[in-house]
Amino acid sequence: MVAATVLSICLPLIAVLSLAIWLQDGHSPFYVPYRVGRGGRKFRMIKLRSMTVRADAARVDSTANDDPRITKVGRAIRLFKLDELPQFWHVVTGDMSLVGPRPNIERETRLYSVEERRLLDVKPGITDIASIVFADEGKILEGKPDPNIAYNQLIRPYKSRFGLLYVGHVTVALDLKLMALTLLNVVDRRKALDRVARIVAGFGGSPELVLVARREGNLDPAAPPGLNAIVTSPAC
Repeated sequence: MVAATVLSICLPLIAVLSLAIWLQDGHSPFYVPYRVGRGGRKFRMIKLRSMTVRADAARVDSTANDDPRITKVGRAIRLFKLDELPQFWHVVTGDMSLVGPRPNIERETRLYSVEERRLLDVKPGITDIASIVFADEGKILEGKPDPNIAYNQLIRPYKSRFGLLYVGHVTVALDLKLMALTLLNVVDRRKALDRVARIVAGFGGSPELVLVARREGNLDPAAPPGLNAIVTSPAC
């Protein structure tokens, strides 16, 4: 009901953005890639297209802010995460939830450790702990020679740990908190990060993970949960 309400309210905005994307290059305003959902089942996820047509042919799955494939209109809609609005439809159809680990492409899920595969025990979501902490993912990857490797070294290890904490503590109350913190993150990021860090600490997250949740200091390369080595090659 929440997703259907949000979607109906946002339909005029989606229509305007779709027209702007189409006028830019005359191609479909939608990008509909396959994503891996609960239990490893694949589904097509609708996004407003923020990149050039067939940008995925480059097989660069992690997008930095300085990625030349991002269009002018796309840069604006990515800034405010407006490309994600159509995903409320997948909550209505049951492929996604409002809260849960973000869905990945199959190339990335093939890299999952046995431990990380527990992320597929729940429906993927529009937002979660990692979505708040790494809302600036594009900025983190900016200037990196290989965004895929940088993602697997700097973001995936912590993102997966946040996701596993969520999977182990799923409640309606937690979902409501994370939805509220997602909105708070837009207007007061520091306060949102501090509150997320408290949640992580309360779930028994390591001191290092709590610091990452607060985004204090640099992100250091780390091994994903369940693996002993830092990833040195991208998904293939």
